[in-house]
Amino acid sequence: MKINKYIDHTVLKATASEGDISDLCDEAKKYEFYAVCVNGSYVSYAKKQLEGSDVKIASVIGFPLGASDKDVKIFEAKKAVQDGADEIDMVMNLSMFKSMRYIEVEQEIREIKEAINDKVLKVIIETCYLSPDEIILASQLAVNANADFVKTSTGFGSEGATEESLNLMIKAVEGRAQIKAAGGVRDIETAKKFIEMGVNRLGTSSGIALIKGETTENY
Repeated sequence: MKINKYIDHTVLKATASEGDISDLCDEAKKYEFYAVCVNGSYVSYAKKQLEGSDVKIASVIGFPLGASDKDVKIFEAKKAVQDGADEIDMVMNLSMFKSMRYIEVEQEIREIKEAINDKVLKVIIETCYLSPDEIILASQLAVNANADFVKTSTGFGSEGATEESLNLMIKAVEGRAQIKAAGGVRDIETAKKFIEMGVNRLGTSSGIALIKGETTENY
């Protein structure tokens, strides 16, 4: 199992500097991680830093609350792709979902996917705020809207990926979308366990520690 190829090497903290992003990209190249995950304002910078490498770029959209207007999210996604993003990690509109406006939630995801064409769309459903039934429904809405991945967490909520939430998501998507576990993936045992369950990607700022067999308290 090449754990590095499952990792989206991530820096999304509010205080991340240009130097932090440069380090992130250097580390991603050194350890051959699948992708880096950065805020939208750093996509073009990351693109330059990763030139000549196989490392992909993921950008977060509507992050971290998911409450931005749909048109704003679509603009963000298009701009990120224009700047060089290969993948978009969007936050589902949790407020709208909790208001049971499921058709609108699904439509927003669908329109963002259409806006980015063949680029990969991951939908963050923020499982820590959802009941088991809501996790299943949110996952199904994402799949129905043609999302490529359903993702557990932003890393800014009260809890990250758990076995329970991942099992629900895997069951809900029925193989029609891939699964990304993010938040709380801090040791190699947890990473391997999630992959064995059927997880396709790991979002973490602890990628180097995972490879080295260390444990951290990072995202």
